[in-house]
Amino acid sequence: MGVYTLLLLALLTCAILPQSTPDPDDEACLTRLRGSLSPFLSNCTNLQSLDLSSNSLAGPIPPAAAALLPNLAALNLSSNRLSGPIPPQLSLCAYLNVIDLHNNLLSGEIPQQLGLLARLSAFDVSNNRLSGPIPGLLGNRTRFNASSYEGNKGLYGYPLPPMKNKGVTILGIVGIGLGSGLLSLVLSFGLCVFG
Repeated sequence: MGVYTLLLLALLTCAILPQSTPDPDDEACLTRLRGSLSPFLSNCTNLQSLDLSSNSLAGPIPPAAAALLPNLAALNLSSNRLSGPIPPQLSLCAYLNVIDLHNNLLSGEIPQQLGLLARLSAFDVSNNRLSGPIPGLLGNRTRFNASSYEGNKGLYGYPLPPMKNKGVTILGIVGIGLGSGLLSLVLSFGLCVFG
């Protein structure tokens, strides 16, 4: 009889309590954040989605936190002031299908390892300070077009349009080499003949 009484009490309690409704301010609690990303994010091992976009977060993305979030499927850190390199350890998050890091101050090259994320369906690193080649395994995915990479002055490779020649070209280097070789030859000949 005691079990039935507990079951009845549980049913009545559920019937009397109002159903919870989503609080429209729930998302607001993750805005207006300042400071840096905590390396203690790595303690959230069951975290599947992390959206800290449009805040005032600064500093690097902690590599240790990226490496220890095995269930992370979506990462959105866009529109902050994050700086430093993109941690290659993000490639250890095998379930990642969204990486959105646009509008930050990230620098360095895009890690080649990110191209190994087989589930990656959305990738945006536009408007940062990235440089170097776009990894082939990322650039060749048809779902990532030039808009995923634009706004990074030093970034090059497919799908971005070819860089306009800036500075010395290969032909110019060959010309300089031939010219200096010819000058050296003339000077050597002059020293032998007149010296």
